[in-house]
Amino acid sequence: MTTHLFDLAVIGAGLPVAAAADELATAVLSGAAVITAPPGTGKTTFVPALVANLCAERAPRAAPAHTSGRILVTQPRRVAVRAAARRLAALDGSPVGGPVGFTVRGERTVSAETRVEAVTPGVLLRRLLTDPALEGIDAVVLDEVHERGLESDLLLGMLAELRELRPELLLIAMSATLDAAGLAELLGALTVEVPAALHPLELAYAAGPSARLDERGVTRDFLAHVARLAAAEQSRAGHDALVFLPGAREVDEVTRLIREIVPGPTAPHGVEVLPLHGRLPAREQDRAVSGRGTSEPARIVVSTALAESSLTVPGVRLVIDAGLSREVRRDQGRDMTGLVTVSAARASAEQRAGRAARQGPGRAVRAYSEADFARMPAAVTPEILSADLTDAALMLAMWGTPGAVGLRLPTAPPAAALARALETLHALGLCREDGRATPLGERVAAMPVGVREARALLDGAAELGDAGRAAEVVAALSDDFREPNADLGALLRGLRTGRAPGADRWRRETRRLTALIGNPPATGGTPAPDDVGVVTALARPEWLARRTAEHSRSYLLASGTRAALPEGSPLLASEWLAVREVQRAAGRAADGTGAVIRLAAAIPAAEALRIGAALRTSSRAATVTDGRVRVREEHRLGAILLASQPAQATQADTGPAFAAHVLEVGLGALDWTPAARAVRGRLHVLQQALGEPWPGVDDAELLTRLDTWLGPDLERLRPQSSVQGIDVAHALRRLLPWPDATRFDELAPERLAVPSGTSARIDYPAPDEPTARPVVAVKLQELFGLADTPRLAGGRVPVLFHLLSPARRPLAVTDDLASFWNGPYQEVRKEMRGRYPKHPWPEDPWTAEATARTKPRG
Repeated sequence: MTTHLFDLAVIGAGLPVAAAADELATAVLSGAAVITAPPGTGKTTFVPALVANLCAERAPRAAPAHTSGRILVTQPRRVAVRAAARRLAALDGSPVGGPVGFTVRGERTVSAETRVEAVTPGVLLRRLLTDPALEGIDAVVLDEVHERGLESDLLLGMLAELRELRPELLLIAMSATLDAAGLAELLGALTVEVPAALHPLELAYAAGPSARLDERGVTRDFLAHVARLAAAEQSRAGHDALVFLPGAREVDEVTRLIREIVPGPTAPHGVEVLPLHGRLPAREQDRAVSGRGTSEPARIVVSTALAESSLTVPGVRLVIDAGLSREVRRDQGRDMTGLVTVSAARASAEQRAGRAARQGPGRAVRAYSEADFARMPAAVTPEILSADLTDAALMLAMWGTPGAVGLRLPTAPPAAALARALETLHALGLCREDGRATPLGERVAAMPVGVREARALLDGAAELGDAGRAAEVVAALSDDFREPNADLGALLRGLRTGRAPGADRWRRETRRLTALIGNPPATGGTPAPDDVGVVTALARPEWLARRTAEHSRSYLLASGTRAALPEGSPLLASEWLAVREVQRAAGRAADGTGAVIRLAAAIPAAEALRIGAALRTSSRAATVTDGRVRVREEHRLGAILLASQPAQATQADTGPAFAAHVLEVGLGALDWTPAARAVRGRLHVLQQALGEPWPGVDDAELLTRLDTWLGPDLERLRPQSSVQGIDVAHALRRLLPWPDATRFDELAPERLAVPSGTSARIDYPAPDEPTARPVVAVKLQELFGLADTPRLAGGRVPVLFHLLSPARRPLAVTDDLASFWNGPYQEVRKEMRGRYPKHPWPEDPWTAEATARTKPRG
């Protein structure tokens, strides 16, 4: 059998990329190539055929019967995989499954003669894990890598490493827009830039009367604006139109609104309005991207971003862009990862607009302002920076690079997110302590579903004794199904009866998953409601949830997240739920919780407690009420309180409870005696003057080091004691640094000896008086003859004297006694000697005897 060759002249006819065939061939045959070409230039069709022919020509000429290996081509979405395979097969004049085939999850159309196989990144990742050398594969073409999907980034790192072992493997990365230099360095590749072949493009802005986004997402008014704009622009231009919206819900709503405005396809000058998104059945997706015949009515295709670059919708000469996109975001506080609606990147907006000018002069209308465009981010955020990395971490472990150590990736995964993912894998029994996969982890990694869904499938089949019943639930969990009331049980009933969209796909996936784990096919009976909740809970026990109050829509998840069911959901009667999907939300929909449950199943309390057993804890919560320790015993499932009852306080409860009380109330809870304030003030002066090792004693510092200085006293308290009984002055002395503590009384004495032979108390400033000075209040007569102002803290801090009258009223304030005796003293003497004649007021204070007494009689 000879190797099939593609007719590049036919396939490349009219495609701008074909003009660069020689340059492309040189780059590809170098071993690795990075190709940048705008959407519509034909790279997705032409390059795989070119690579296949180059590989055939490389085959040994000494073996005429030799057939070269297969070429794998990745596309980021299933609809793009099928469209790419169909397009190349049609140009080749062969049926899909012949020289050109494809594989997506749950569907494979290939044969022995298949030379080019289109796949999703997820399919190729799992193929790499089961066959790390990719035996029989001559080349891999990664398309649309600029979208920075997590799986595509992992493939770039893994395949670059594989080429070190298999240098004959050709690796080609293609993109509409990307950092070609950075990627070329990563892959050791040559770069080829195919220029755009745009026809004239008219660009306009048409902002709506209201905001595009509010706390609930895309506003209804904005969707109505997009629908009116699309209908009006298509009617004026008469061309096929492509409308870009962020998600399936918005696509369906705008499709409905446009159909209410434009005449139907059977009317004269009618228009056919077609939605295009990943939740539609394959035949509806294929119809939207297949183009129309000359006798068919004009079209308005309303699409998500999948028509932005990964596939071409033929005939489009008009683009209406909402300027929004869905991106993965992780809410660390709520442990949620999901898609959120944000402004699209400017690069994406440029690609969308360019779709209008691929086949002739076109017009692109942005349904927002030019200022909005200027505020958009320049490029998309790599998914690896915000995604849940649990599945990726298992793949990395299977690849032999646990934690991505040693693997060169376009963007390194965040360390914290990767650590959480590894913890999850270890808890699920899928990874060892060293990060390597366990035998169970190896089995799970090979399954075509996520880590949590695979565990639910295996455990659910074992618990229910029927793989088919578990597979039905997992097939629904692992695909992009939606149920307006969030009721997973209702969704499953709709899938089984065929009423729900995607029922055929779900049935195929159910059969495949059932066969995958080796059990007989499903019995045909609908899973009992409990089964649905059980399997869902097995996938993610930390998302078991309990209603917060009777008749409430709000639920508390074991992970600590609060979320609300949609109004009118049948699940509102359920006290316990096994939650599958929860996302951030605001307003009435979230019932004040900040999140909405999008998919869940009811589960009996007993089953919730059994499945969540690993999350169950018992603890004693000790608090201080009215100055005394009160204890309650609490039983929880994660964050969910199951039971709480009062208990007798013990000595072990006391210290932590009082410590928590002081931290909550503040240092004012303690009895700050004058002695305690004095010790604190002395320490404060030394810390300000000398620094280390003398400790800070402001409120924040003392609370931070509470265990060090107050902990021993708190531990000695009895349950009926009070913190008011603690000797705070003694406790503060625990902060004195050794050996400097021996000089504490010398550097910051409590009292100051004065010339009269007595001593005066030193009043030290509090820590909240940073500029205050130590003060000594003393009668003026007790300081006669003292010239030098005493200094503390090793001479760094002068004492501030408050000089008092015999009646202990202030006469003067000074820290320079010499200047006082030589000047202001004489004025004080004149005023005071008549008022206090029994006390000495000598003319010369330098030679007078300092005294605390009156003048002798006579």
